[in-house]
Amino acid sequence: MSSEPTGSAEPIRLRPRRACPICQAPSKQKYHPFCSARCADVDLHRWLGGAYAIPAEDPPDFEETTGPLETEGPQ
Repeated sequence: MSSEPTGSAEPIRLRPRRACPICQAPSKQKYHPFCSARCADVDLHRWLGGAYAIPAEDPPDFEETTGPLETEGPQ
């Protein structure tokens, strides 16, 4: 048998609590890393709406950087 008491004991936390990334309130374990379902939904809306998109530049075309390729045909 275990010598630990049974019941609703606090879970062991390996990391300190972080603030909600949306409203900076303390996060809740149920909605981690958010504090509520509302903040989780706000974050999901931002992802789906493209607010978290990483801007990128298309690399230049190969021909633009080296010039047109001259093919050597049979002479």
